[in-house]
Amino acid sequence: MKNPIENLNKVFDSRVRLGIMSALMVNEEVNFNELKELIGVTDGNLASHMKTLEENTYIKVQKGFIGRKTNTTYSITKVGEKAFKQHLEALEKMIKSLG
Repeated sequence: MKNPIENLNKVFDSRVRLGIMSALMVNEEVNFNELKELIGVTDGNLASHMKTLEENTYIKVQKGFIGRKTNTTYSITKVGEKAFKQHLEALEKMIKSLG
């Protein structure tokens, strides 16, 4: 039988990425500063994690302007939603198998 830990998605190993994905699961879109505040990380740290999620097509990035200020918003993709749900299910199975 396959070990439940093998079903976990390595992209979500990071607590920061777990936080990002959780925030995007419950909000239609979140901007960079809101995410930074929610998760409590630096600009650089958040940016690097967002890049990883974007490269895996788990999030969609929209860049725009509010007045003269740039505004970057993020939303979860269908692929991202599915992958994150599978990861959570794998966690649940792992917890149950160890209990």
